[in-house]
Amino acid sequence: MKLTLVAALAITPLLAKDTEPADRLQEAASVMSEVMSAPDKGIPQDLLGNAHCIVIVPSLKTAAFVFGGKYGKGYLSCRNKGGAGWSAPGAVRIEGGSAGFQIGGSTTDLIMLVMNERGASKLLSSKFTLGVEGSAAAGPVGRTATAQTDAQMHADILSWSRTQGLFAGIALEGATLRQDLDDNATLYGKKLENRTIVTSGVTPPKSAAKLLALLNKYSARER
Repeated sequence: MKLTLVAALAITPLLAKDTEPADRLQEAASVMSEVMSAPDKGIPQDLLGNAHCIVIVPSLKTAAFVFGGKYGKGYLSCRNKGGAGWSAPGAVRIEGGSAGFQIGGSTTDLIMLVMNERGASKLLSSKFTLGVEGSAAAGPVGRTATAQTDAQMHADILSWSRTQGLFAGIALEGATLRQDLDDNATLYGKKLENRTIVTSGVTPPKSAAKLLALLNKYSARER
């Protein structure tokens, strides 16, 4: 009995780790659904319709005391070849810091749209730094993008955050995105690189079905 209990206690953390990437996909889908269903406060659908890729990081952790830092895990997906539908998701980690007098901590949901091929190519590398390897700007909020500034019109990446119910554009220059091969291995059975997942027609896991359905719903391109 004691051996069985010890074995069960040892296995439980491993099982939790195995389900974590799938659970995070469900969280990403919930973030997308809640943001896009908020009246007049979501991401402009014309921007989403023209985006090449999207990154969703639910529950990005931010802590600060004099120097700030960010850490979170999420997923990216890109348009399939031909523009119809979205690719299987690839796992990412975001890390970054900011200087200045700051005290406090928060949890933030983060969404980024990659608006051109240049940004998409950089995003699919093993490591990508916002504002250094691709221009970034705070995204506009609302049902249309008519209020875009010149910077937004020409940025490779537009980004938004949601903290304590407040949804707004956010500048993320200096934050670094890395592919997460361990989470990809959990989802796909081997350590696939994000570029392979996105460009090779990899079959998405069942846990990604809700997120991909939402992306298709809210990003249909007009013909």
